[in-house]
Amino acid sequence: MDAAKNCRKLKAIDEAIGMIKKGSRVLIGGFGNAGDPKKLIEGLCISGTDELVVMSNDLGSPNEGLGKLLSNNQVRGLIGTYYNWNPEVAMAYNEGKIFVELVPQGTFAEAVRAAGVGIPAFYTLSGVGTEIAKGKEEKTFGEKTYLLQEALKADVALIKAHKADVLGNLVYYKTARNFNPVMAMAADLVIAEVDELVPGGELDPESIVTPHIFVDVLVLGGGDR
Repeated sequence: MDAAKNCRKLKAIDEAIGMIKKGSRVLIGGFGNAGDPKKLIEGLCISGTDELVVMSNDLGSPNEGLGKLLSNNQVRGLIGTYYNWNPEVAMAYNEGKIFVELVPQGTFAEAVRAAGVGIPAFYTLSGVGTEIAKGKEEKTFGEKTYLLQEALKADVALIKAHKADVLGNLVYYKTARNFNPVMAMAADLVIAEVDELVPGGELDPESIVTPHIFVDVLVLGGGDR
């Protein structure tokens, strides 16, 4: 409780979600149900904020987790890697309700990381000769052809960490770490849902993955990993 009183970045979930504007490009961490900011996603669904472009690995299941955003008609577009768990994505796309940009998973992670370190685009082998290559610049290096992939920068990132100190330094829980650290670097506003808030100096510096300078807002979640 003392840590919470001394944390200037700590906000209630509805207050944090209120900072997200209509039409925002939103990075959301997680791989399936691991490492996704469940309370923030729930708050975003309740808020009704719409016209969102969601950039995430997947979109949950129909009317569950991230999938609820689509069921609520809050999504304008999706940029991600794996939507097989949610058949509503294909339905909405085929009906012209949303746009979908598929990005190979490794390319997706690198495109987010690139945005975080100021790299506007990079060349990759992934997707060459497939539907993904349509409309993208190609270039040959040596004897191989590469695609130009633009970095994926967002207005907001909603991420999940295991612990934070009052400054906003973050540590993660095993594989629940997944895309969260790179997403924390690639958005103008970063909101982190954490299981536990501790006083400054309590986290082992060697265990800190995301430095506090990348984190704007902290919210306390329910401990789900």
